[in-house]
Amino acid sequence: MIELNLATKKITTDLPAFVMGIVNATPDSFFSGSRGGIERALQLIEEGADLLDLGAESTRPGSEYVSEEEEIRRLIPLIKEIRKNSDIPLSIDTRKAAVFKAAVEAGADILNDISALEDAPELADFCAKKGLPVILMHKRGNPGTMQKNTAYTDCFSEVNDYLIERAAFAEKSGIAAEKIILDPGIGFGKNTRDNFQLIRRCGELAGGKYNVLMALSRKTCIGEATGRAVEDRLYGTLAADLVAVQKGAFMVRVHDVKETVDTLKVLKACNNIE
Repeated sequence: MIELNLATKKITTDLPAFVMGIVNATPDSFFSGSRGGIERALQLIEEGADLLDLGAESTRPGSEYVSEEEEIRRLIPLIKEIRKNSDIPLSIDTRKAAVFKAAVEAGADILNDISALEDAPELADFCAKKGLPVILMHKRGNPGTMQKNTAYTDCFSEVNDYLIERAAFAEKSGIAAEKIILDPGIGFGKNTRDNFQLIRRCGELAGGKYNVLMALSRKTCIGEATGRAVEDRLYGTLAADLVAVQKGAFMVRVHDVKETVDTLKVLKACNNIE
């Protein structure tokens, strides 16, 4: 049994990892299947998602940021519609204070920040006071430029050092260590080889002090390994998620919830054999 404490409740799963389903309220997210509103959210809940990650600003390579007003316009009605139907925990994929504060007011539970609290440091105090978990991700540059510089002397060490520093900032701001989740940022300013090294070593991040989220679903490195287009990367994604969970990932962020749940059920069955 693994667990995550939210502000007012605790969620648990008896699978080897939590399954976070992706709902993108955007017109340009890289996988069209992730785009949608209340219908997609309810479908992922039905398929067994433990929580949903809602995004209203695409961060695919080459994308441009949108205004906070546009992000709020896309996001808040979706949160309200979900809350009419479900109390499933909602993670908000944003780096903007105004957006996240509006989302919390509407019923959100978790901050998923690709800037690791650098773009809006004040969110650290806000999350600490509210008792909200935070997901801190490593990236290089911004989505428009991040894949133009993917050379590292030692990618794992640089990503690890950065996440340790950002987690320390979060803790200093009052966020409990158990509510800090690290994301190495697969595909955010890394080459294919380094992405797979981070998958293989994800459980080593910060010496295992914090929980780790792996967001691998249908990403370019899966396509590089399989030779498949985005629409055909399901099986490669399931293999990568399986490795990540075996290496220590606490949560996987996925487009394909039903298939991921089944994969983790089989892993659980294998692990339970004496």
